[in-house]
Amino acid sequence: MSGPQLRPMTMADIPAVLELEHALFGEEAWSRQMLAGELSQQPASRHYLVAGDAGDTRDTGDAGGAAVIAGYGGLLAAGGQADVLTLAVAADYWGQGIGSTILTALLAEAVGRGCTKVFLEVRIDNLRAQRLYRRFGFAQIGIRKGYYQPSGADAIVMRCDLPVGGTGGAAAGEAGGAAAREAGGSAAGEAASRAQRGARHRGQDAAP
Repeated sequence: MSGPQLRPMTMADIPAVLELEHALFGEEAWSRQMLAGELSQQPASRHYLVAGDAGDTRDTGDAGGAAVIAGYGGLLAAGGQADVLTLAVAADYWGQGIGSTILTALLAEAVGRGCTKVFLEVRIDNLRAQRLYRRFGFAQIGIRKGYYQPSGADAIVMRCDLPVGGTGGAAAGEAGGAAAREAGGSAAGEAASRAQRGARHRGQDAAP
């Protein structure tokens, strides 16, 4: 079986992504309308990826069916600044480096769009995810009280400064270094982390 491959997320992926949303995030899962609204803004200001496992069609039970979605992530990029809006990996794929691969691709996209800073939010109790992001060069710059709803959990706001004039994956590698890739999907997946919900509503005001 071949490993998951990254590709752009499309409207056809929404059912599978919604299934993962509810499995990983429960009451905090995004709705179909929210996902569709995000995808409608590609490629102008959004960039969404899925990690699809073409060798695994367990959702359909048919070797000719659609590939399983092993993980996904999304980026908002505008005005020289980017926000990682979501990052998730299915439990069956934890520990395979998928979360790290998706994050690397999102950072590369941010560099390609001329962004010099990337922001995200992560639950204050999500220590594994915080370690992963720090390995990619993210640092805490503030806390948002009651950010995650309906749980009311606080969020840590993090920022990563990207290399100016870099291109593609090489620039993302500079931002995170080899240690980030070694962290793999275990941290991103087990933490089931995301820089989520409110990020899309706060526009370009990333200050805590």
